[in-house]
Amino acid sequence: MHTDNRPTRVRWTLFFIIFALVVINLIDRVSLSIAMPTIAAEFNLSPTLQGVILSCFFWAYALLQLPGGWLIDRYGPRRMITFSTFFWGIFQTLAALATGGISLLLSRVMLGAAEAPLFPAGGKLNAMWLSANERGRGAVLMDCGGPIGAALGGLIIAHLIVMLGSWRLVFAITGVATLLMSWVAWRWLRDDPAQHPEVNTAERALIAAGAQPAEVAAGPVTRGFGIAKPMLMAMLTGRAAWAMMFFGLLTWGPSYLAHARGFDLIAIGNATFIIFLCGAVGSLSGGFLLDALVKRGMKHGRALKGLLAISGTVALVAFLSLPYLRSPIAAVAVLCIAAFFLMWGSLYWSLPALLTTKEKMGLAGGAMNMAGSVGGIVVPLLVGIMLQLGVHYDSIPLFFAGCSAVYVLGTALIGIQQRAEVTTCITVR
Repeated sequence: MHTDNRPTRVRWTLFFIIFALVVINLIDRVSLSIAMPTIAAEFNLSPTLQGVILSCFFWAYALLQLPGGWLIDRYGPRRMITFSTFFWGIFQTLAALATGGISLLLSRVMLGAAEAPLFPAGGKLNAMWLSANERGRGAVLMDCGGPIGAALGGLIIAHLIVMLGSWRLVFAITGVATLLMSWVAWRWLRDDPAQHPEVNTAERALIAAGAQPAEVAAGPVTRGFGIAKPMLMAMLTGRAAWAMMFFGLLTWGPSYLAHARGFDLIAIGNATFIIFLCGAVGSLSGGFLLDALVKRGMKHGRALKGLLAISGTVALVAFLSLPYLRSPIAAVAVLCIAAFFLMWGSLYWSLPALLTTKEKMGLAGGAMNMAGSVGGIVVPLLVGIMLQLGVHYDSIPLFFAGCSAVYVLGTALIGIQQRAEVTTCITVR
């Protein structure tokens, strides 16, 4: 263990690994969305069945969030992240062997089950490894892997399918890469800074100095999640609405670009890359801005809710304007703006550490991620049904505008009150 008086920076290496896992996670998820026009033609899938297959990932993913959160609190994030990464690599590889819509659906359900613990475990590591004035950056460093993975996935998957001439081979390649990352997770991650051989005393002291947040949820606290019921419902509603926009873009965005804007596969990949890259930049900027505002003395809750309100309002305006834009380039530009501000919603991952106790963070993070997963289940199905009923692709952004309004409202109802700073030491095991 290092004994230098200067704090080591192992905590940021750890979060870079979490970031890399999330990037690969989203590449694996978006691979189906990018390949769907090709797969739909090969398997003769209707729009409704496409929506079911795009949605089915979230069936097991949502159902296992609460059990996954409980397992994280019981067995630790390191074990659960390693387990998750290994098995989602297995099922991503098996998807390459699909022979029709049903076998593809089953592989996606199992993929969702395997991926369930990743984000709640990352949220718990945020609380265990970062001081209060670093958690905004930690939350967005983890979550911005989502749009970066979607961006890279859109670009890489589209070009690989064209270059290799086989979506199956591309799925197998991404699955094997995921399996390799499971070893990296086990090798480098630790549940407690005191357990990591590279962390010195100064870094442990820095983390411990701000281990407890200075704000807590207002109102009586529920036993189950450690958060007052009205605050819990508001958080879940806001997160679900946010997820419907993000996963709506992720699942139906490529088809929207193809059918409403006339893009071919390469153009879809390029546009998806640009849109979600803007989202990644937005995610990072939101985290740094939140930490800067808190450092300047603004109350954490006020700064967080203000940034989330801006996020939802800009997304609302962007989606409302899309049906009136004739230029495909202008439409992509507006989607880039929407993605940039929408990804300030990554700051939601700072809420479990802010609103509940260390012992309940895995469960609270699982509940929040379950709400997002429900949004991920609902949105592909609803869009598929709307298209099947004759709604034109040009009108779909209006549905996402409604989701933006719910996102703003849910976030506004999360009440956070200031209390005295409480400092605790990290347990040495």
